[in-house]
Amino acid sequence: MPRTRAGHPNISGVWTNTTITRLERPTQFADKEFFTEDEATAAELEAADRRAKLDAPSDVRTEPLPKGGRIGSYNSFWYSAQDSIVATRRTSLVVDPPNGRVPTRPEAEARARWMVTHRTDTYENMSPYSRCITRGIPGSMLPNVYNTGNHILQNPEYVVMRHEMMGYRVIPLDNGQNVPERIDQWMGDARGYWDGDTLVVETTGFTKKGWIAPNGNAGRMHGVPVTENLRVTERFTRTSETQLDWQVIIHDPEVYTAPWTIHLPLTSEPDYILYEYACHEGNHAVFGVLGGARAMDRRHQAQAR
Repeated sequence: MPRTRAGHPNISGVWTNTTITRLERPTQFADKEFFTEDEATAAELEAADRRAKLDAPSDVRTEPLPKGGRIGSYNSFWYSAQDSIVATRRTSLVVDPPNGRVPTRPEAEARARWMVTHRTDTYENMSPYSRCITRGIPGSMLPNVYNTGNHILQNPEYVVMRHEMMGYRVIPLDNGQNVPERIDQWMGDARGYWDGDTLVVETTGFTKKGWIAPNGNAGRMHGVPVTENLRVTERFTRTSETQLDWQVIIHDPEVYTAPWTIHLPLTSEPDYILYEYACHEGNHAVFGVLGGARAMDRRHQAQAR
């Protein structure tokens, strides 16, 4: 294991989180914790086939799309190469509870469904990610279809993490006093320390305006709230020259019936280029979404008359 001059494991560098493994275990796998080798191969071949179809040649459409038709999505070069499950062959990134499902409270799930259903009512109902604010923690570290890089820098006093999916963290390693409780932050207030060869990062002081995983890839967890009592404990362990294990425990008693744990192996990619997530520049999505919703409201009102 490479080490720094201070003797700690060297976890600096660029680490990607690309995977087709879902956050929660799909219901069809029930209590199946691991894929077999054949199942893993089949899942990866299916993902590769979907990716190939993105760039399949097609005729240029000149006629209007049918009502409700989809205009398609990005070409594959925009995406990271999502064609493999995690190295552990787990059927979900959630490893605890053993069923691979997050133990959300019914009221938290109800709030999430309401927010998603009513997201076009006002910008305040839209996710912090859609509003170009943040994906928070652990959201900034969770896999996405693109921008899968995480750049880590370290010295004896600090670890700095630049998440390509929107955010920076400066983590003091002095185990000093946290900022006052009255100051809430989107990414929380982090403090780190070394536990043997593992970097432990404890983060508290979150704002209640956040979502635990504010993007569509989170599935059922999309829209689940964050409270000011959220506590996130991360453990970064370098297990080989090319792998950095990331384990995170989420504790928020008002939202979950018990703490839950994510495990995701990160892969070293020294040549990967991280680009600035300049989300606000030229972004008209919020205006477009809300403007379209108001146009629909006016249409429905006119039809009602």
